[in-house]
Amino acid sequence: MSGAGAADRSGGAESFDAMWRGLASLGRDAGSGGYRRYAWTGADLECRAWFRAQAESRGLVHETDRNGNQWAWHGDPLAGDAVVTGSHLDSVPDGGAFDGPLGVVSSFAALDELRRRGAEFTKPFAVVNFGDEEGARFGLACVGSRLASGALTAEDAHRLRDGDGVPLPRAMEAAGYDPDAIGPDPGRLAGIGAFVELHVEQGRALDLSGDPVGVASAIWPHGRWRFDFRGEANHAGTTRLADRRDPMLTYAETVLAARREAELAGGLATFGKIAVEPNGVNAIPSLVRGWLDSRAADQATLDAVVTGVERAAREHAERAGIDLDVVRESFTPVVEFQHALRDEIRRTLGERDGAGRGVPVLGTGAGHDAGILSASVPTAMLFVRNPTGISHSPSEHAAEDDCVAGVRALADVLEGLACS
Repeated sequence: MSGAGAADRSGGAESFDAMWRGLASLGRDAGSGGYRRYAWTGADLECRAWFRAQAESRGLVHETDRNGNQWAWHGDPLAGDAVVTGSHLDSVPDGGAFDGPLGVVSSFAALDELRRRGAEFTKPFAVVNFGDEEGARFGLACVGSRLASGALTAEDAHRLRDGDGVPLPRAMEAAGYDPDAIGPDPGRLAGIGAFVELHVEQGRALDLSGDPVGVASAIWPHGRWRFDFRGEANHAGTTRLADRRDPMLTYAETVLAARREAELAGGLATFGKIAVEPNGVNAIPSLVRGWLDSRAADQATLDAVVTGVERAAREHAERAGIDLDVVRESFTPVVEFQHALRDEIRRTLGERDGAGRGVPVLGTGAGHDAGILSASVPTAMLFVRNPTGISHSPSEHAAEDDCVAGVRALADVLEGLACS
C-alpha cells in the first residue's frame, strides 16, 4: 500500500502507511507474490522482531507469553479489565498481505490515533500478535490462542509435526523459545475485559452493501478432517488397470462427492491439501492422504456435509478395495460473539458515523483467534471491506481509504472501551 487516499492522512493513517511499508517485504515470495510466514521459521521471527520494534518505538512494554504470543502493553497488565486488540502475522502458503497483518497494523495505528486525539486510558491496554493462527506448518489453526485458552493441551501440541516430520517442540527450540513452558494461561485471560480483533473481510458482504466497515455476529462451525486412502503401490507401466488398487481414484471420487454434498446441504467443503506416497510419476500410490475443510452456517448443516462426504468415500473405497481411515483433526463449534459488547460497538460506531445508516452485522465462515478466546473473554470483531472477496491468495486486497476507515473505527471502539 502506498500513496495517500482521499481521506485525511493525519494521526493513525500516516503511521499505518509507514508500518505497512515496513512489513510488506517480510516473508514475501518473489515468484508467487504471496506470503510464506510459517510458525517458528525465519520469516516468522522477522515478523516478531517487527512487532517488538513497533511496541518499543511507542513506549509499550513488550513481552512474549509462555505460548509464543506477543503482547505490547500500555498500563499495568496485572490491574485487570484490560482492553486488548490485535490479530496475527503468520500466513497460509502464498497467502495475501491483509489476512492477520491488517489487524495488527491497524491496532498500533489506532493507538497512534488515540494519542493524537489526546485520549487518556483508564484501563490497561495491549496489542497482541497471536502465534501460528493459520496452522500452515503444523496443520492446526490458532495454536497460540488454543494453548492459552486450554482448548489445546501441551501434550497434544507436542505431538504436532510439520510436513518434514519436525515436531513443534524442536521448531520452538530452534527459534529460541521454550516448548516445555506452553500450556493454559487462565490468569492472563482473566485479566482481559474485552478483546476486539479487526480483520479484512474474507467475503463480499461489505462490498455488496457499500460499507467500509462491519461488525461480526458469529463464526460458523468448522473443522478439518484427514482422509487416509490406502491401496497398493505398483508399477505404472506394467500393472493392468484391472489389477490395480489405486487410492488416487477413490480420493478423486471423494473430492467430487464433497462438492456435491456441500451443494445439496448448503454448506462448504474443500479438499485443498494432499500428500501422496511414494509420490512417483511412474508409481501407483500406496497412500493418498487428503484434508477436508468444511464449514456451514449451523451445526446441522455441517454434520450433513461431513457425514455425506465420509459415506461417499467409504462406498467408493469398498468398491475399489481401498482401506480408509477418517480422523477429525480439529473442530470449532459456532461462535456467537457476546451480544452486549457487539451492540456497544455498533452504538459507538453509529454515533461517530453521524449518517444514521447503522453498521452492518455479518457472519463469517473463517476461523479467528477471537473465536477461540470467546469462551474465556468477551470478544468482538470488526471487518474491513474486501472489494473482491478473495482471501488466502496474493490477490487479497483492501483499499487505502477503507483501511483508514478501519483504523478510525477501531480507535473509536477502543476509546469507548478503555479511555475516559
